[in-house]
Amino acid sequence: MPTDGWALVLGGGGVTGVAWEIGLLYGLAECGVDLSVADTVIGTSAGASVAAQLTGTTPLADIYAAQTNNQSGELPARIGMGPVLHYLVAAAWPGDRRHGRAWLGRAALRAKTISEAERRAVIERRVPDRLWPDRRLLLTAVDTQTGADIVFHADSGVPLIDAVAASCAVPLIWPPVTINGRRYMDGGVRSIANVDLATGHSQVIVIAPSTAALRRSDRPQVQAAALGVPHVVVTPNAAARDAIGNNMLDPTRRRAAARAGLDQAASIADRIRAVAP
Repeated sequence: MPTDGWALVLGGGGVTGVAWEIGLLYGLAECGVDLSVADTVIGTSAGASVAAQLTGTTPLADIYAAQTNNQSGELPARIGMGPVLHYLVAAAWPGDRRHGRAWLGRAALRAKTISEAERRAVIERRVPDRLWPDRRLLLTAVDTQTGADIVFHADSGVPLIDAVAASCAVPLIWPPVTINGRRYMDGGVRSIANVDLATGHSQVIVIAPSTAALRRSDRPQVQAAALGVPHVVVTPNAAARDAIGNNMLDPTRRRAAARAGLDQAASIADRIRAVAP
């Protein structure tokens, strides 16, 4: 029998994914479905940013308001064909998949990006809290040298902002993050939402801005079904996909993505209620 309570899983999807997730969570709260009370919150990439905010001290209404103003401090970027091809090669790597991730990690270490300090400043503006919450918060990342995945939590001895920055370090776009002498990259390199980390929980809610995965086993819906417990996977509807656009790293689309998440919430609230305790 699962004994770890229920889990909320927040997947990756860039700066627009952050906005859509926050809008959706705020909209659900307005419908009387408060997912911030989950026993465990698991965050990957964009979801790590949202998870750190959701479990922090800032009211959800204020978190949403920050997504709809013009003072984000986010830096624009675009994932071109070079990074995409690197991701595909790493994902299709035969045998031990850690070798493919390490190959991608080496490319990330060579890539010309902004400095770690500049990127960390963005994350600091995005996540106002500096302390880990009392509840169980798990943030995913991947070691650039070994390709091994890591899950940061309150007992890891790692500052919360560093853990979030590592989980959000999109390889070849943003710099890998140095923690205790090692360099880490985006947790989405392992899988876009890492839903399998919710194993042992009695119910699982997955909020996934993106479900893209070369391997079927990495898709949030497949991983959630494999858990064998009541679950629901929420993805952007058509209106939200239009609002998010084709470039998930475009901060000018934050406001539209957040509002689309807010608008979508009412349509999926009953599905969430059917699973959430």
